[in-house]
Amino acid sequence: MSPKPLSKSRLMSYRQCPRRLWLELHRPKLREDSAGTQAIFRTGHQVGAIAQRLYDPRREGTIIDLCPERVADALAQTQTLLESAAPIFEAGFSANGARAFADVLLPVGDPGAPAWRMVEVKASTGVKPYFRDDAAIQAHVARSAGVALTSIALAHIDSTWIYPGDGDYRGLLVEQDLTEEAFSRGAEVQAWIDEAHAVARRTEEPGTRVGRQCSEPYSCGFLAHCRRGEPVVEEPVQWLPQIRSTSLRAWIDAHPGASLCDVPDTLLNGIQHRVKVHTRSGEVYFDAEGAAADLDGHALPAFFVDFESINFAVPVWQGTRPFQQIPFQFSVHRLDPSGALAHGSFVDLSGEDPSHAFARALIAACGDDGPVFVYNQAFEAARIRELAQRFADLSPALLALETRIVDLLQIAQRRYYHPAQKGSWSIKRVLPAIAPDLKYTMLDGVQDGAMAMEAYNEAIDPQTPPARRAHIREQLTAYCGLDTYAMVRLWQFFAGRHDLSL
Repeated sequence: MSPKPLSKSRLMSYRQCPRRLWLELHRPKLREDSAGTQAIFRTGHQVGAIAQRLYDPRREGTIIDLCPERVADALAQTQTLLESAAPIFEAGFSANGARAFADVLLPVGDPGAPAWRMVEVKASTGVKPYFRDDAAIQAHVARSAGVALTSIALAHIDSTWIYPGDGDYRGLLVEQDLTEEAFSRGAEVQAWIDEAHAVARRTEEPGTRVGRQCSEPYSCGFLAHCRRGEPVVEEPVQWLPQIRSTSLRAWIDAHPGASLCDVPDTLLNGIQHRVKVHTRSGEVYFDAEGAAADLDGHALPAFFVDFESINFAVPVWQGTRPFQQIPFQFSVHRLDPSGALAHGSFVDLSGEDPSHAFARALIAACGDDGPVFVYNQAFEAARIRELAQRFADLSPALLALETRIVDLLQIAQRRYYHPAQKGSWSIKRVLPAIAPDLKYTMLDGVQDGAMAMEAYNEAIDPQTPPARRAHIREQLTAYCGLDTYAMVRLWQFFAGRHDLSL
C-alpha cells in the first residue's frame, strides 16, 4: 500500500526540521501557534483573496474549496477544470508521494488544449530563499501529475506601491519568474519527498535539538514541547544580544545548548561581553556618572513620547503603502522643572486614516521647545519623517519636532545592565530593575505592542459594539500611558533626579 501523500506544507516543515514534520503528523495537539503566527496566516489569506481578484478581473475562474475533509473531491474537480480554459484557484495535484495546491493557475495557448501558467502568491515584499523551495515543490508535483505547465512565477507585494483608493489594488503584486530554476530541481524535490516519508514512518520522535531552525524561516508551534525535553540551562547563550557576526552565529549553531560561560570571549563584542560578565556575576552594571552626563544638556520641560501603529499588508487608506507603519495612538508625559507631571494622549479608533489628526495632535502636545524623549529613536523618528512627507502643511513643525528627539534606549545600552534583563534592553526588561512598582502584567487587556495592534483591529471593525470599542480605548490609553510614564522613571534614574517625586 502506497503511503499517504504529504502536502507541500508538510514538505516545507520537513525542510525546516524533521522533528517538526513528525510532530505535525503524530502529535499535532502539541502545537501552540502564537498570536503572531495566526496574524501571518490571516494576512496570507487576505493577500490571496486580492490575488484572485487581480488575476481574474472578469470573474471567469473557479475557486476550489480546500476543505480538509474533501481533498479527494478537490483533486477530482481540478482534473475536470484542467479541460477548460479559465483561471483556477487552489488547483490540487497529487503525484509521487506528494500533494500540492496552486494559488493561481492561468490558461495559456490553445483554448482547445490549454497549457498552464502557475503563480504562487506570498504576503511578503520579496523572494525569500525558502519561497524558491516552495515553487520547486509546486512545479514538481504539478508536472508529475501530468499538468502541461509552461511556467511558474512568484508574486509578492511591491512595498513601494501606493494605494490609490476605491478598492483598486492593481500594482499591489509584482512577479518574479522562477521557471528555469524550479523546473530544474525535480530530482532534488523528489529526494525531499522520499526523505520526508522516511521520517513520517518513524515510530519514535526525532531527537533534533532546539536551535535556529525553531524560528527560521517560520516560528515553530512545537518549540515549547521541544524545550521541555532539553536540559535546563540557567544562562543560555541565546541571551547574547546583537548576534550578527558569522563566527559567533556559527558557534551558537554548533552549541545550541551552551551556557554563556562557554562562549569564547574572542567571539564577543563589548556589549555581549558585558552581558556575559554581569549575568554570570549577578552584579549590576551602571555608569551613573555617564548616564547623568548624557542627560545633563537636556533641560526641563521635557516630553516623553511613545507611538502605537498598525501596518496593513494590503493598504486600506488612500496614499499609504503596504506594511507602512501608520501611527494611530500616542501618549505624552510632560515634566516641568518643578517636577509637575502631566499626561496627554491621542487615540483614533474611527477606522479612517488617523495620520493627519495624529500629526496635528502630536505637534500641539509637544509644544515648541524641550527634549522629546523616546525609547528606540529609529521608530518614532521614522514615523515623524513619513508624516512630514505626506502632509506638507505640517512638515516644518514635524521636522522641527524630530530634531528634539533624545533616545533613552541608547543611554540604557551604554550605561546600564541588570542580570535580570537576560540580554535584552526592551523597556519591559529594564523597568523591573529600576522601577519594580510598575508592572505591565497589571494592565487590563493590552500589555504589549502586538496586543495593541490586535486591539486596534478589533476596535475599527464595524461589527464591534460601542461599549467594547470604548473599553479597548481605555486599555490602549493605559498601556501607552504606562510606556511613557516608564520612560519618565527611567529618565529620573539615569539623571539621578531623586529629588523629584514621580
